[in-house]
Amino acid sequence: MIRTETMYKNFKLFDGETPEIQNDAWFVVDSEKGEITDLGFGADTPKSDKVVDLEDKYVMPGLINAHTHIMMNPISNKLNYLSEAEVTFTALQNLKELLKTGVTYIRDCGCAFDVDIKLAKLQAEGQLDGTEIIPSGRPMSMTGGHGDFTEGLNGETTWGNLVDSEDEMRKAVRQEFKLGAKNIKVMATGGVMSATDQIDDTELTESEIAVAVEEAHSKHMTVAAHAEGANGIHNAIVAGVDSVEHGSYITDEDIQLMLKQGTYLTPTLIAAYTIPEYGEGKLPQYMIDKANSFIDTFFKRIGVAIKAGVKITLGTDAGTPFNGFKDVPYELELLTKVGATNTQALFASSQNSAKLLGIDDKYGTLKKGKVADFLVLNDDPVADVRAVQQTDKSVYKKGVKVF
Repeated sequence: MIRTETMYKNFKLFDGETPEIQNDAWFVVDSEKGEITDLGFGADTPKSDKVVDLEDKYVMPGLINAHTHIMMNPISNKLNYLSEAEVTFTALQNLKELLKTGVTYIRDCGCAFDVDIKLAKLQAEGQLDGTEIIPSGRPMSMTGGHGDFTEGLNGETTWGNLVDSEDEMRKAVRQEFKLGAKNIKVMATGGVMSATDQIDDTELTESEIAVAVEEAHSKHMTVAAHAEGANGIHNAIVAGVDSVEHGSYITDEDIQLMLKQGTYLTPTLIAAYTIPEYGEGKLPQYMIDKANSFIDTFFKRIGVAIKAGVKITLGTDAGTPFNGFKDVPYELELLTKVGATNTQALFASSQNSAKLLGIDDKYGTLKKGKVADFLVLNDDPVADVRAVQQTDKSVYKKGVKVF
C-alpha cells in the first residue's frame, strides 16, 4: 500500500474531550493506519497529498454504543429458535445500519452462538470492515432468568449460559474467555423482554457476580451487569462490575457507591421508551405492562444519578423491540431530557464509552495519534444534540468516508 496523507480542513471541532467547539480546525490522517498524525487550528496547515475542505461544518468523534444486541431484529422481535445463520445474517445487516447512523464502535452485550466474538475475530484478521466490536458472547443468566431464551432450529441451546452456582459461573466465564470475549455480561435481575420474571426480581447472587468479576478482571475483561431492580443493582455494584446497564431503580445509596468506585452507568433510555410508544397491539402484553410500570421512575432515577455525577456512557440496547439501530442518536436527546447537559451526553458517546470499553488509547476523542473515526454534521451538536440525528451526515471510519 502506498502511504498517503489526507488533510481535512476548515471545520468546527468537538473533539470528545474539550467541552467547547473549536473553530477553524484541521487534521491530517495517515491512510495506512487510519490515524490522525497532526492536528491544529488556523490557516497555516502542513502540506499533504490530498486536501478535503469540510466547508465550515461540525466534526465530532464517531459514536461509541456501549450496549447493543446485533443478533436481534427490532421489527420482527423474534427471540427464540434463532439459528446461527439467522443470527449472523441479522448481525451483519445491523452493523451496516449502525455505521450509517454514525456508530463506529460497539460493545455487544449478549449474542447467541457467540456470533459477536466470531465477527470480532474476522475484524481482527482484516476480513470484515465497518463498525468495530467489543464482544461479550453469550451472557450469564440463572435458569429461568433474563437470558434463558431457547435458541437453535431444534431448540438445542439457549441464548445465555445458564449458571446456578459460583462454580458454574466460573466455568462459563472461562469458556467465553477461551472463545475470545472481551466483556462478560451478567443478568443480575429480571427484565422487560423475559416472560418468566419481573424486572425487579433478583436473579444472580452477589457472590455469583463477584466470581464473574474476579475471573474477568484477572483476564483483562470487563463486566457489564443487566440490573434494573434495586437489590440486583446493589449486588452488582458491591460485586465490582464495571458498568450497570439500565439502572432503573438505582437508589441514592448506590449512586454514592458508584461514585466512590467509579462504576459506569449505561442508561439505555430509548429501550424503555420504544416499547409502550410503538408496541401496543404488536408485542406481548407482559412487555407493555412491565415497561409502563417503571418508565417514569426509571427516567427520574437516571436523572438523579446524572446530576450526582455518575459517569454515563452511551448505550441503547439496540435490537430490542422497535429500538432500531438507526435510532441510536435519539438516546442523546433522551439523556438531555432527563437532566444531562448536551456536553455530558456527547461525552457519554465519546470519551466515557471509550474508557469503559478499554479502547480510549486510540478511540473516543479526536487527537493526534488517535484513530480518525468521525462524523461531519451541518449543525452544532454542543448547542443541540439533535444535530447528531441528521440522516445524511458524513461518516468516516479510519479516515475513509463510508457514508
